[in-house]
Amino acid sequence: MLDAVIFDFDGIIVDTEPLHYKAFQELLVPLGLGYSWGQYLDTYMGFDDRDAFREAFRAAGRALSDAELKSLMKAKAEAFLQIVSGGVAPYAGVVELIRSISGTLPLALCSGAVRGDIDPILAQLGLTGVFDTLVTADEVAASKPDPESYRLAVRRLQELFPGRVQPERSIAIEDTPAGIQSATGAGLRVLAVTNSYPEERLTGACRVVTSLAGVDLEGLRLLP
Repeated sequence: MLDAVIFDFDGIIVDTEPLHYKAFQELLVPLGLGYSWGQYLDTYMGFDDRDAFREAFRAAGRALSDAELKSLMKAKAEAFLQIVSGGVAPYAGVVELIRSISGTLPLALCSGAVRGDIDPILAQLGLTGVFDTLVTADEVAASKPDPESYRLAVRRLQELFPGRVQPERSIAIEDTPAGIQSATGAGLRVLAVTNSYPEERLTGACRVVTSLAGVDLEGLRLLP
């Protein structure tokens, strides 16, 4: 039985991780805090912007005030929007899968990105309004792997669809170890996609696939 489906955003709907990395480096390199793509994959991917900046400063042994953090987050959002303004392509099959679920089952998006990064891309892909609720980094105190964001997404779906949504009968679609930990910590099953990490890194998922192309609602219902 499948009650609801909750999608991650970066690395599941669109391949924005290289774009986030570029935006971070535009700000951090002049401060002497830049890091490699490999370090981004190993440490920073899965963090929201707030925790990613905190980690970069912590790793360098440098203090970061709340005012500085706020300024950096604003500048990063502006840099990211400039980068994506040329257009972003979705991963194969994901837009079709989302549209097939929308209006059929409760549907949410749960992302470590800020809302301002997400809305323009959903508009580009024709997905504005298809999700029943969106949970973004703006709304939670702790980013993935903390389960707070997924718990909030489940709670909102339960409020929108009383008596219809139980986490253990719902599925999160994720691409990172941090995302899997967050979703399973909220009691969800996880379908993982190897868009960002190899299968052996995606432990804790009930199934791992190489692409969402060919995945349909019936296939989601059959997941263990």
